Amino acid sequence: MSLYVMKFGGSSVGDTERMQRVARRVVEKQDEGHQCVVVVSAMGDTTDDLIDQSKLLNENPPAREMDMLMTTGEQISMSLLAMSIHNLGREAVSYTGWQAGFRTEAVHGKARINDISPIRVNKALEEGKIVIVAGFQGMTEEGEITTLGRGGSDTTAVALAAAIQADVCEIYTDVDGIYSTDPRVVKCARKLNEISYDEMLELANLGAAVLHPRAVEYAKHNNVKLVVRSSFNYNEGTVVKEEASMEQGAVVSGIAFDKNVARISILGVSDYPGVLARVFGALAQEGIDVDIIVQSGVQNGEADFSFTIARHESQRALSVIEGIRTEVPFREVTSEVNLVKVSIVGAGMVSHPGVAAQMFDVISKQDVSIKMVSTSEIKVSCVIEGSNLEGVVQALHTAYGLDTNQQASVGGPQVRR
Repeated sequence: MSLYVMKFGGSSVGDTERMQRVARRVVEKQDEGHQCVVVVSAMGDTTDDLIDQSKLLNENPPAREMDMLMTTGEQISMSLLAMSIHNLGREAVSYTGWQAGFRTEAVHGKARINDISPIRVNKALEEGKIVIVAGFQGMTEEGEITTLGRGGSDTTAVALAAAIQADVCEIYTDVDGIYSTDPRVVKCARKLNEISYDEMLELANLGAAVLHPRAVEYAKHNNVKLVVRSSFNYNEGTVVKEEASMEQGAVVSGIAFDKNVARISILGVSDYPGVLARVFGALAQEGIDVDIIVQSGVQNGEADFSFTIARHESQRALSVIEGIRTEVPFREVTSEVNLVKVSIVGAGMVSHPGVAAQMFDVISKQDVSIKMVSTSEIKVSCVIEGSNLEGVVQALHTAYGLDTNQQASVGGPQVRR
């Protein structure tokens, strides 16, 4: 008997018919002789609908009340799934995040998990029950309800798998594994049999939406066996593990892109020790995350530098910069918002020179200018204009030998065994 944590995303439990399919899938797993803990997201677009409703009543709702509202979506899913499993003749019990023992820091909207005490989960498993846990949520030591941020149900599943020492954590979604790029953009994308934690973490941080970055971090830190597979078929998924073999000698494993990019440029900044610390310290105090930073050479005691942030943060960042102008004199500040970041990732890049040069060449042949570049041992990222993103991604995918003749499996009706 093995212990499985099975996480189902919003598309997998999007309506009552899909909820019944998930219930059958879980019961099948139990019939194979396994113990099952299920983590669920809110149904379909429930979270977005709740946000829209809150905005109609208050454009700037209190963070505490938003967490109270947001956690209801997962609670609907967990209770409906429990009912569906009971209808199949099995015992199931649903728990909120705090009932399952999740204790978090006192931050609303994007809390981190401090501790998990899964006493009730383990007891229910000993009693032979299927346990269903609401993802994305926890509670502080003071009894305040918190959420883990968008995509936090992945983190719930992996953290719970570590806490109860599960044999496998399966992430069920609408694609049947991790692909070399988004199969909705590149139809001939390659499904990976396995991928390393480090490569997956880079892809997740760079825009690949199949797994949440914090979930991958948690899996790597706790050595949780992670499998991504489809809730609509029984195809073998992708295993995320410590070390993965390079598939067919591929230097690049995947291509990720992020459409939510803006660039802020501060021109004519007085160059003195600590100027960058003052600028980026002010942004950090406002909770604005900065990604790529590029500084030009100093001329006449002045420098220019640019950085990227999430597009929706651009106006707030401009306000912060203007607010410190008396302390950090500069000539002007500008912004660009119609930008995207496209990245190549692969452990094989470490020992293969010329990978970045090939990327630059491919992008130039698409008649696209590169505005900023960032590199690490296993990735190269380029910020470009967003008008030709799909063409660039397809060209890079072909150039690095990632195309296949097979059609990617995305969504669709469930195929029974």
